[in-house]
Amino acid sequence: MHAMQYELTLPADYDMGVVRARVERVGHLLDDWEGLGFKTYLMRERGVHGSPVNQYAPFYLWNTMEGMNTFLWGGAFQGLSDDFGRPTVRQWTGVAYEEGGAAGPTADPAGAAVSPARWAVRRRQPVSDGVELALVMADAVGETERLAGEDGAVCAAAVVDTARWELVHFSLWTHESPKADGEMFEVLHMSAPGRERLPRGRQW
Repeated sequence: MHAMQYELTLPADYDMGVVRARVERVGHLLDDWEGLGFKTYLMRERGVHGSPVNQYAPFYLWNTMEGMNTFLWGGAFQGLSDDFGRPTVRQWTGVAYEEGGAAGPTADPAGAAVSPARWAVRRRQPVSDGVELALVMADAVGETERLAGEDGAVCAAAVVDTARWELVHFSLWTHESPKADGEMFEVLHMSAPGRERLPRGRQW
């Protein structure tokens, strides 16, 4: 499992309706993308749920590197870069993943993508020098399990960047009062063609 995210921070007076319209127009294009676990089209607005900025920040969990590379190099990512400028793309290695009790199906009977996820929470945690890595990662696995077990949880993941030594906890929720600390984003759409194939539990 591999995680990826980029952030487009927009002017304070930016019309976020433009972002909503874009996702409504193109969000379905990844609904059957090979190698994608899921993509959440995330947005936060200045002054809403404590956000200091307007931001569009999609978050991905990939089942295969080939799927991610095809997205980045095959033209799909170029369209976003052409419209907004090419953002820095952060990548993390999977530590743990769990489905929550509110996960629900990934598609309706007609095959259209659906998801109960309406909100996402992301918490960044530095991995300090001198700590025992095995203990830190075991704690991350436990936190993933806790988040997934909370009421309204769709799923939870922990991922790590070993270049910056940063651990990220990411969770999806059906309601806007999650029992999770961190930055809160609205989920505009979720493409989840391979969510059921994401490996559960710890990733080693």
